[in-house]
Amino acid sequence: MKLPLQITTRKLSLSETAISTIKLKAEKLETFYRQIMGCRVMVETPHRHKNHGTLYNVRIDLTVPGGELIVKREPHEDVYVAIRDAFDAARRQLQNYSRRRRGDVKVHVKPPMAKISKLFADEGFGFLETDDGREIYFHSNSVIDSDFEQLNIGSAVRFAEKQGVNGPQASTVALL
Repeated sequence: MKLPLQITTRKLSLSETAISTIKLKAEKLETFYRQIMGCRVMVETPHRHKNHGTLYNVRIDLTVPGGELIVKREPHEDVYVAIRDAFDAARRQLQNYSRRRRGDVKVHVKPPMAKISKLFADEGFGFLETDDGREIYFHSNSVIDSDFEQLNIGSAVRFAEKQGVNGPQASTVALL
């Protein structure tokens, strides 16, 4: 970290063990993302509950190139568990931030589209023609929302393909 770690408390004083735990966990964050510029940790006890005792909030503000990551977890009765949960969440946020910076963003593939080329309504099946000219079998049970009666030749559909016994078949078909 380019700036020293800042540990702040409100309405409590931390033990040396808790402070050293925070320091170790903050140092470990740098193994997940080396360009952390600063880290501020606040531990507080917002209020006391009659039945639950003291609850601890831990907030972590991480300054990184191009922004700031803020972690605030639900209060917990044990300060060490609250610290652990907050730093685990900070680790996950840093890993996601690092992936986005590298361009390793997960791309969701859109389901393929096709047109109905043959329809055998009496027998409860039909065939789809994909954009690349392949013919894919589908059964009336694979049509979503039981809209088999509403299908017509030439209707555009979305489908999910799987390998059947006799070749490719659509496991789900949805009318567009």
